[in-house]
Amino acid sequence: MKKPLLTVCCALSLLSPLLAQTKKPIPKPTAKPAPKTTAAAPTALKSETDSLSYAYGLLTGQQFRNMNLQDVSGALFGQAIEDALKSRPGLMDENQAQVFMQGFSRKMHERQARENASRFEPNKKAGEAYLAANKTKDSVVSLPSGLQYKILRKGDGPKPSASDKVKTHYHGTLIDGTVFDSSVQRGEPISFPVGGVIPGWVEALQLMPVGSKWRLFIPYQLAYGEQGSGPSIPPYSALIFDVELLGIEK
Repeated sequence: MKKPLLTVCCALSLLSPLLAQTKKPIPKPTAKPAPKTTAAAPTALKSETDSLSYAYGLLTGQQFRNMNLQDVSGALFGQAIEDALKSRPGLMDENQAQVFMQGFSRKMHERQARENASRFEPNKKAGEAYLAANKTKDSVVSLPSGLQYKILRKGDGPKPSASDKVKTHYHGTLIDGTVFDSSVQRGEPISFPVGGVIPGWVEALQLMPVGSKWRLFIPYQLAYGEQGSGPSIPPYSALIFDVELLGIEK
């Protein structure tokens, strides 16, 4: 129901061994420079600072792995952290880093969208076919946005505005009937701002009098779009919600 970003944690303890180098001995005039060596990685966490440092590093590494960024250079990552902590000039300034990350995020988003479009094309077509057939039913109302609804129970209360907070009961499924979220099953209504949920809900709620119960048929463009939401709502998913509007909370 909630609207579905790169969080970078500090990772000093995990990466500092990659940066820690022994001092080079002063070479004799005829000798070749001695090779650089690195300090041995710590094998135990001896303080709260050690634990905090390692935890940040571990969680950051897991984030990178989950984002398929395993090729991130640990040495450069650690160097950047050291530069920032010691306020010394680095290979980028903060503005350059922000600009780069914005561009990189766009590129990753575009790549993911292309992959999803190919992988989930059958899902998209199934949703479109379902909604095309559904709108021909006599009891179903189709709106210009693509949203469809069926009135299960008429209410006679006021209609909320986009700035209101409402209390609802709902039951959400994919078009094949798979339940992905349900306050009804949890036995607990939920309150939220009308303007803080997916577009299909925002539109429908402003049309519903309090006391109403509607079944919403929401195309993917008005739901979670090309990205989906977590493991339970795949990309390009059309969704079905039974929504009971219990009240407007001021």
